[in-house]
Amino acid sequence: MKEKGRKAALKHEEVRKVDQYFVMLDKQFSTNNGVIYAVFLFLFFFGVQGLIWMIPFPQFDFLVRMNMHTFLNWGSFYIAIMIYLYLKLAPTLSYAMLFTVGVMSYLIVQLEYYERAGGVAVWIITGVLTIIGLVGLLLSVRREQMKPTSKSVWQLITIGPIWLWSKVFRVFNIKY
Repeated sequence: MKEKGRKAALKHEEVRKVDQYFVMLDKQFSTNNGVIYAVFLFLFFFGVQGLIWMIPFPQFDFLVRMNMHTFLNWGSFYIAIMIYLYLKLAPTLSYAMLFTVGVMSYLIVQLEYYERAGGVAVWIITGVLTIIGLVGLLLSVRREQMKPTSKSVWQLITIGPIWLWSKVFRVFNIKY
């Protein structure tokens, strides 16, 4: 009888940090607004990634000689840090975010081509998208029955993308 109690206690203690975040986000934010959160979080993340991508990166001679200077920018570091932090929380969900970031990177490169062809500057487009995403998130949060705290809004912005991916994984019964 004591053995069953110990196993139950061990299972209770083994709640992962990511699951604790998801429970908190589930309590604070309505899953009925999941599509709204997904759209505005995508716009926000895409805008932030685009803004970081457009910060001029130093042109090191050895990278220029190897013709690799176009592949390294501040966005590369942003992506690496973000994926590493998500990887520590939930590896499978970090792969989904890597896919998402890959799509965003492709779109940013397309915006760079558009700018070179005489279009609007990428930093303006991504800056506007960042503002739209942030304002949309804040307005969506204000509609919640239980008023979220600034800490929970910060967690929505930082953990929210993998939280939303976890909802998709649950629908398809994929463990994360």
